[in-house]
Amino acid sequence: MTSQPRAPRLRWAWVVVLLFTASGVLHLVRPAAFEAQVPDFLPAQTLLVVVSGVLELACAVLLVVPRTRRLGGLAAALLLVAIFPGNLWQTVEAWQDHRAGEASTGYLVGTLVRLPLQVPLVWWNWRVWRSR
Repeated sequence: MTSQPRAPRLRWAWVVVLLFTASGVLHLVRPAAFEAQVPDFLPAQTLLVVVSGVLELACAVLLVVPRTRRLGGLAAALLLVAIFPGNLWQTVEAWQDHRAGEASTGYLVGTLVRLPLQVPLVWWNWRVWRSR
């Protein structure tokens, strides 16, 4: 007999909700600040930033409402996986710019730190989706 995992503690839901809300609002208010995460070969970079901000806000709302929390966990996990290549792209670009003397060490470190932090966020949201 297999049992479903227990739901993660609710306080983590609020951490993710706050992160997604803050990020989603910033995507809408200052889209230019996030365009560096969009690979150069993709069209409509500003539109992609705005859409990702709206999706982050939608995930936050789904996670807040108890009836939609599991769906929110799945949506948030998938969104984090979907945006990971953009974050990786930004890190590679920051590394190249740093080596050329065009980017600060702090900026590079920030992009490097963000990558592994997405793993626990994906895992937590996945657990929310799989919970009873």
